[in-house]
This record gives sequence, structure tokens and C-alpha cells, in this order.
Amino acid sequence: MGQHSETGPKASNDDSFGVMIPSGALLESKGITMAIADGMSSSEAAKAASETCVRSFLEDYYDTHASWTVKTAVGRVLSATNRWLHGQSQINYLSDRGMVSTFSGVVLKSGMAYVFHAGDSRIYLLRDGTIEQLTRDHRTRVSRQREYLSRAFGIAPDLDLDYREVALDAGDLLLFSTDGVHEHVRDTQLLALAQGDAQGDDLDAAARRIVAAALAQGSLDNVTCQIVRIDDPGRPDAEAYLKRLAGLPFPPELTPGMIFEGYRVTRELHASNRSQVFLAQDTETGAEVVLKTPSVNFEDDPAYLEMFSREAWIGQLIASPHVLKMLPARPGRRYLYHASAFVPGTTLREWMRSHPRPDFALAHDIMEQLAKGLRALHRREIVHRDLKPENILIGADGIARIIDFGSARVGGLAETAAPMSGPAIAGTAQYTAPEYYTGAAPANRADIFSLGTIAYEMLTGRLPYPDADWAGARRAARYAPAAQWRDDIPHWLDAALEKSVHPDPAARYDALSAFVEDTRPRAHADHSARPRAPLLERNPLAFWRATTFFLLALNLVLIYKLSQ
Repeated sequence: MGQHSETGPKASNDDSFGVMIPSGALLESKGITMAIADGMSSSEAAKAASETCVRSFLEDYYDTHASWTVKTAVGRVLSATNRWLHGQSQINYLSDRGMVSTFSGVVLKSGMAYVFHAGDSRIYLLRDGTIEQLTRDHRTRVSRQREYLSRAFGIAPDLDLDYREVALDAGDLLLFSTDGVHEHVRDTQLLALAQGDAQGDDLDAAARRIVAAALAQGSLDNVTCQIVRIDDPGRPDAEAYLKRLAGLPFPPELTPGMIFEGYRVTRELHASNRSQVFLAQDTETGAEVVLKTPSVNFEDDPAYLEMFSREAWIGQLIASPHVLKMLPARPGRRYLYHASAFVPGTTLREWMRSHPRPDFALAHDIMEQLAKGLRALHRREIVHRDLKPENILIGADGIARIIDFGSARVGGLAETAAPMSGPAIAGTAQYTAPEYYTGAAPANRADIFSLGTIAYEMLTGRLPYPDADWAGARRAARYAPAAQWRDDIPHWLDAALEKSVHPDPAARYDALSAFVEDTRPRAHADHSARPRAPLLERNPLAFWRATTFFLLALNLVLIYKLSQ
């Protein structure tokens, strides 16, 4: 990178700029940040405004939640910055200390440039002898001689921020400039001056040449230029990625009484071709824990390794009583496994077998708890994707907990462009939203479909689309009214269940809170069952059978009469 800024003929320099390259895990999960800002010179606090924009972006972004996408994380940071600047301007409205600034910033992550912009500072992409302006100037012209900033930080409490994503290649240049530069240096000249040292190491000299050209060509403003060259766009290498995932060996076969990583194995709880689950005891504290180990069948399967590792990461990330908490890895861990606190209880599947016709209030309590757990995931931009009765624990304390996050989609991790990926349809067919079969990206409404299906099954013991084939005859699927299986289900509850599992996500609930409220037992409302639906709606097969028998009988009667 190269940078240069000069005050020019003005009394002070109100421009700010910078680049932040973190180390360790942050470099991969969050990427590199860079920005430029130009404080509005008509206010005394212009420099403070531009510095605040750049500093908050370069620093506060790295404190945002690890699971958030770049767009969400940066959006929240910059929105907070804008509100603070606007608030300061309102507090000091009697003075000249308004705090208004342009801002243009980029996050480089896994081969992508995430661009954020408001105002008239600019970002250019220089590639293969061409120059492209990635931002647009937010200026409104009042007359030939007069124009003003139509959008910038600090102008209004709500920030209207431009956003775009650009794939990067090795050799690309990103050029940042304030209006004191690009209003006096043409794009073709910027291209020539920047590429003079593009293949060398002295990008500072290129930035100085551009600033000098702006001043020589009549700029009366502060002049700032920042240039970043992309030598490696940072896309993960498949082989290195697999080696990192498989950095720890698989555990040996665990047996009761065995001491493993500081835990005494008590007994096996569950085993499948994908994993083994054991009850164990911490040898130091005596606390009971659950150990989950990967199956050796998938030792060379990178997608499986990624899903297994993701489960532990998410379980440590989310703090909710309705999401199973994973224990942090012990120092000096030698094997690939993860541990969680032991929760006495049963799965929701077992609970449903022992409660085939649960009270509405009891079923709703479980639904509301699951909604709280899903909300905790969704707030972190995590979609579970495999919510089903087997992945829900009902503890002896009555608390419902969501488990098994191996299939979850994490927004922030999805941006790292990991070379390995799991199956497109990650969940169990009966509980998987139909839009997944058309290639739709995982979204919160898909989890709402799964929750609605579980709620329907809890109340009726059936599935809302018993014969649905979402991968094939999707349009032929027909919702089976819950009152068809249980005549005491109120019509309003049946309507809420139907909306929660609508095949079209746009017609489905978009908020968990709305679904919970619409299914809440009503103390003073009509609890009567839905008016009995026609037989054709309740059971089309029975309707047509009855019709056929009726017509056959009518024909026989007519034949008999005609033969007399």
C-alpha cells in the first residue's frame, strides 16, 4: 500500500485515511480494512468527523460478532458512528462544530472487496490497463455554480449507505481519493500515475505523484490518495484448508472406564455411522459431560470435518438457555472431539411418543422456547438447517434446547469461500423447507418452516404434508388441516400452523415472534374447533371414492328401472 496527503492552500487538513491488517484468526475471519474520509470543511469539527469515521471502521469492525457477515458487521458499526456524529452536531447546533464527513471503505476478505460508501470521496479499481470507479458521488447540483453533498455521515440520524461486492484478482489496484484529487486529475491520468510503480514496491511515490498532479492542476482543497495493490486475493487453498481441519487426529475407540483427555468415560449414549456420543465425568471437577467423537469413516472427508468443527464453534459462540452450550477445548488437546454439559432428559421425539396428545399450553411452551433458541442463532446470522425432534433436548428441568449445529449455515464463515462444502440439502427431508430443493440460499424462514412442522407434529402426531415430494411434484403438495387429525384444534391455531409451513417462503411468517404470538393459547377468544371442512378438503381420496360409489349405485338403479 501507498499513502500521501497534503493540506494544500487550506489552513488545515480535514482528510483522514488508513489501512488495518490484523493478525491471526482475525485476518481470515474478518479480513483487511481500508478507508478514506473527507470532513466537511465548513465546520470546525471536520477533522474530528473524518477521523472518527475512519477509526471506528478500522477498529470497531474487528470487535463485531464473528458469525456476522461483512455487510451486517460494517453496517452496524457505521450506523452507530453516523448516529454519534449526528448527535454531536445536534448538541452543538448553536456553534460551528457540526460533524459531517464523507466515507469510502473496503473490507478485503477471501478474494472479495466489500465496498461501503457515502459522500463524494472515491474508490477506483485499476485492472489490466483500465480504471473503474466503484463508488458514485452523492452530490446534488442546485445551479451551475452551486452544489452540495446529498449524502454523508452526520447529516441525518439514519445512514443511507451504498454497498457492493467486487471479486478481486492478483495485480488489481484499489485507489482511494478525496475530491481535492479526482476533481482535478482525470481518470486516465490517475491510471497512468498509479501504475507507474504498480509493479514495484514504492506505492507511496505513486500516491505523491497523484497528489502533486492535483495541486499543480489547480486544486484548492485538501488532497489525499491511498493505493492498495492486491498481490494475493486470499482465497483459501483446498489442500491447506483440509490439513488445518484435520490437524488433530481422530480419537481412539472409547470404552467405559477409559481416561480420555481428562475425562473418565462412563458409557455410550448413542452411536451411528457418523459419530459416537459418550457420557463421561470430568476427573478434576466430577461434573458429568457428553463427549462427541467423529467417525473414522469420514477421516478423509473435508466436508464432514468442516461440519464437525463448525458444531463445536457455534455451540461455544451462542449464549442462550435454549441452545446447547459446548465446553471450550482444553489446553493441550490432542484429539478431534467436542464436549458439552450433560443435560438429563429426552429428545423431543421421545417426549412426543409419551405425549401423543399434549395440552395446547404445554406444546406452545416448547414451541416458544425453541423460537427463543432459533432467535439467538438468527441474531448471529446462523441458520440451523436441520431442526427436527431428534435435534431437540427436553431436559428434566423442562427446558428445551436445540442441539447439533453441524449443518448450520454461518453468514460470516460462508464469506470465507471455504473450498469444502457439505450437501446442498443438509436437513431431514420431512422438516426441510421446500425452497432448498430449488437451490435457494439458507434463510431464517426455512428454520420457521421446520419449527412449524415440529409444532404441527407435536399437536397431531402427523406431518402437514404427509405425501409431499419437494424435490419432484412440489406444486402437488397440499396442506392437511390439523383439525383433520384432532378436532379440538381451534381454527386460528390451524391457520397459524398452515402459514408457518407454507411452501412459498414469501407467504410464510418472517418473524418467529409473530408465529409464537399467533399460536399462543387465548384465554378470552373463541377456542372452538375450526368449522368442519368439506370432505373434499379434509380427505380428497375419500370424497372421490364416495362419489364413485354413489354414481355406481345411481347407475345400477337407472339400469334396473329401464329394464322393467
